[in-house]
Formats: sequence, structure tokens, C-alpha cells
Amino acid sequence: MIRLNLTQRIWFSFISILVMVALLIGVIYPISLKGTLTEETYRIIEQEQNRHTNPFGEYLVPPHTELDFIERREAERSVGNVFLMNQFGTIEGDPVPSEVLREMGDRAQEQLTRRGRYELTYNEATLFYVVYKVYTTGGEAYHISYMWDTYRDQMVNRLWGRLSYIMLFASLMSLVPAFWLKHYLKQPLTSLGNHFEQIADRNWKEPFHWEGDEDFEKLSNQFEQMRQNLIKFDSAQKTFIQHASHELKTPIMVVKSYAQSVKDGILPKENMEQTMDVIIEESNRMEKRVKAMLYYTKLDSLKEAPMNMVDFPFGSIAYHVEGRFRLAKEGVNISVKGDQVMILGDKEQLGVLLENLVENALRYAIDSIEIKAIDDGDDYISIEVTNNGENIPDDELEHLFTPFRKGNKGQFGLGLAIVKRICELHGGYPKVKNEENGVTFTMVIPKTKELQDNNSKPR
Repeated sequence: MIRLNLTQRIWFSFISILVMVALLIGVIYPISLKGTLTEETYRIIEQEQNRHTNPFGEYLVPPHTELDFIERREAERSVGNVFLMNQFGTIEGDPVPSEVLREMGDRAQEQLTRRGRYELTYNEATLFYVVYKVYTTGGEAYHISYMWDTYRDQMVNRLWGRLSYIMLFASLMSLVPAFWLKHYLKQPLTSLGNHFEQIADRNWKEPFHWEGDEDFEKLSNQFEQMRQNLIKFDSAQKTFIQHASHELKTPIMVVKSYAQSVKDGILPKENMEQTMDVIIEESNRMEKRVKAMLYYTKLDSLKEAPMNMVDFPFGSIAYHVEGRFRLAKEGVNISVKGDQVMILGDKEQLGVLLENLVENALRYAIDSIEIKAIDDGDDYISIEVTNNGENIPDDELEHLFTPFRKGNKGQFGLGLAIVKRICELHGGYPKVKNEENGVTFTMVIPKTKELQDNNSKPR
């Protein structure tokens, strides 16, 4: 298959249209024109026949225009007339070759209607004639008017010649818009292609905006949005790596230093058991952070893979989470409300979402945490986790769901970022609000699969 660039495609399309139009005109136009002029020839013959038969009738009206005068003059000069009486008994009119006259007579005898149109070929020329039957006291008479095809052929040739000149002129004139179209399309696409090459080289600092055509302007805006997203993604990726390195650096350093001390026979703690406990604790912390990072990156792939969506009561995950964290912090009571509210979603993911919300609440709660599901009767269900700890500073509220964001107690983590990602995968959105006696995290999730799919599509 031949590959064509944009310029070649434009010229190929332009030439194809011209060839198609030329073929249509070259085939259909002559046929249509010949048919039209044949009909016009018969009309002239019949008109002249009537004028010849009744010279003082309506056809004696003077011509109104110069064209009418020329047409009448040409008709009188080109149309011949023959009268047959009593089956060739009497012949009057213009001289006609015997062969032609014989065929005219045969057709006239066979004619059943008052008037008939015929044509015959004689010496490679076409003769058009009209037979008009007249009833007289002496029998049937036939008024035959005829015209050779010279008039029709001359008109066809003249019109075809003029049309050829018009086609040639139109083809030459159409080169101007063809060149303009090539320039019009190539300039913005070339510029866009250059920016794509820069993107391929990871150079997305230069903005791209095209003014002029509405469609190209829309395309440039889409490209600029893509460039902005790439910048954000690149920045987020670098930040993720930096924070991940920072999160793992401290526990690795502690484990390494303690292990080296034990190897050197020095116990950083009072005894070996306490020293090993520190190593185990830091190892568990490092393992937990690695699992959180892997789960956070795994959520990106879940956008393309189908989730296990089922209907289940909120209590089936709420009581499980409450049981896990019941004794996690002494003096903190965890309560569950709305356990019969039905939720449509991936049960495993929403369980992780609730675990992270409760684990985050445990850091700040004074003595109570409330887990609640609310069905207001509309298209959405709200999952709320409220703790009675201190309020979050207003300048930190909008950054709470950012990965590795440092909280007001110096916590780096991915818990709330994972919560936001799971909520968005279900077509919902998270929000947080300072209450009079604490803080409430709310996850708003659609009830139906259709609404979840529509809301989770990238915008």
C-alpha cells in the first residue's frame, strides 16, 4: 500500500475530483445533450410543419426577440416538407432520395396515431422526420417534415467545445484554492508536529497555542492541556520518588545502624531483646510503607481493569474495620451507624478506604470515632468517618489528599491519597470538614454503575 503525506493526499484528492467530474461530464453530458437537442430538433420540425400547413395561423406571430427570428430563419431553411397522397399516387414538396422516400412512406402507412416521430440513417447521416396524417375527401394524405442531424451535431460540437474550455479554465483556477488549502493545513500541523517531537524528547516547557481557525484552536488547546498534564505528572513522579526515598531512608538507616552495633558487640538498648524489637519495629514500618506505595501505584492500573462491583451492606466492612482497630488506641471508642445502607462497589477496595480513614482518625481522636453511612435518597451515598480531635488548619485542608503530604503531627504517608484514588475509581469524590468538636471525612459515592462509569471517565 502506497503511503502518502498530507501534501500528496491533497493533490491526489484534488486530481481525483477533477478526473471524476471530467468523466461524468464526458460520458453523461454528451448523452444528455444529444437527447435534449434531438428533442429540440423534433420540436423545430413540428413547429415548422404547423407553420407550413397553416401559414396564416398562430405561427405567423412576429418573433419577439432576435433569437426567435434566427431560430425561425434557420428552421425555414433547414426543414424540408414532402406530401404523399394516395399511397405515393401524388408526391409534392422538396426532392427526397427514393430510398428515403420509400422508408418514409412505409412508416407513414404503418402509423396509427395522427402524428409520429421517426429517424433513419442515410449515407452515414441521420434524418429526423415527423409524419402528420391528414384525412381528405380523396383519402389519407401525409405531410412529412424532415431535418438532417447537421444542426444537432453542430450544436453538440459547439457546446462541447465551449464546455471543454470552461473545464480547462476551472481546473486552472482551482489550483489557487488547492495551494491555499495545502498551506492552510500544513502550517499548523507542522508546528504541532514540532511540538510533539519536543514532547518525545521530554521537553515540554514551551507552550503551544494556535489562533485562527476554530478547529485548530481547539486542537492546540487540547495539546496544551496534555502538555500541562505531562508537566504535572512529571513533577508528581519526581516528588513521589523523592518522598518514597525519604520515607524509606530513615528506617533503613536505623536498621543498618542497629545491626552494625550488634555486630560490633554494642547494644544500643539495654539488652538484645529490646535492640531486636527496634529493628523489627523499623522493618515493619518500612514494610508497611512499601506496601502502601505498591498499592497506590496499583490503583492506576485498576482504571483500565474491571473492578469486582457488588452490592453489600455497609456494616459488612464497617464492623470488620471496627474490630481491627478497637484496641489500637487505648481510651478511643469506635461506633458504627447506618450498617444496613447498601453500597455498590468493590468491597475489598472500599474496605481499604475505610481502614485508612479510621487509621488516620486514630492519630487525632481524643476518645471517640464514628463510622457512618448515609443514604439521602438521591443518586449518592456518603461514607463518613468523624473523630473528636482538634481541627485541621484551613491552609492544610486542600492538601490533605496529596501523596506524602506532611500533616500537622508530622506524618508523611499515602493513606489519604489512597482513599481519594479509590473514591475516584468509584466515580465519587472526597471532602473534609472541620466540625465544632472534631473533623469529618466524607466519601461521596454514586449508587448506580452507569453514574460511576460516567463520573470516573477522565475529563
